[in-house]
Amino acid sequence: MSYGAGPAEAAYRAAGMTDWYLIGNDETLAAWIDRFAALPLQSQPGERFIYGYATDVLGRLVEVVSGQPLDVFIKTRITDPLRMPDTAFSVPPEKVARLANVYGLEGGQLKLMETPARSDFVKGPRKLLSGGAGMVSTAGDYTRFLQMLLNKGQLDGVRILGPKTVELMTADHLGPKSGDNADGFGLGFWVNVKRGGFKELGSEGAFGWGSAYFPQYTVDPKERLVILLMTQLRPAGGSTLSQRVKGLTYQALIK
Repeated sequence: MSYGAGPAEAAYRAAGMTDWYLIGNDETLAAWIDRFAALPLQSQPGERFIYGYATDVLGRLVEVVSGQPLDVFIKTRITDPLRMPDTAFSVPPEKVARLANVYGLEGGQLKLMETPARSDFVKGPRKLLSGGAGMVSTAGDYTRFLQMLLNKGQLDGVRILGPKTVELMTADHLGPKSGDNADGFGLGFWVNVKRGGFKELGSEGAFGWGSAYFPQYTVDPKERLVILLMTQLRPAGGSTLSQRVKGLTYQALIK
């Protein structure tokens, strides 16, 4: 499964599946998955790491197993228990003024790409609930989610995941197959398997990921540290801001 690049590119293009941005799609996740399932694989399962629609497929799997729409499952099992009121698949009218503009970085210059009034996120409720790139959140909300992971699945007396589940999620499952941009890859996270694996400051066992509009996070269990940088960049234009913020944060640690 990919975002359309590779040997099966022609089939993906014919199906109109060449971009991670699904929230403007007017079909349901179930209908989209049915169309996606008809496409050929880019490689055999387990053969190599391919960046693509895997988390969207996982979202549909959650629906089938739980018997709930993805938004209901996430709200009842994650965001409500963790007190994350501003994390959802769409922005209600009373919160639109808080939605950030989207900028693009082109030629070293910021360019306004999208205002809240033009955003697909204000046209909810969404029909296609994209597990890969379909939600909005705030720094405060997402910090609580990351703190839960740092605490091995619990926050403020509320347990979301078992400790061993978090350990499994943040272990390296692919090794060298994960590609050039990561030392290892867990169940949805890059994983720093050895110090210096990313050629930047960090700790063995740290994990993290980024998102559609270039926010980046790192969770470092050894330092009991969460680093979260929230941005609204699309395209990001090769920005190194997240690496600089991460480096400065680690340089500030003196104990």
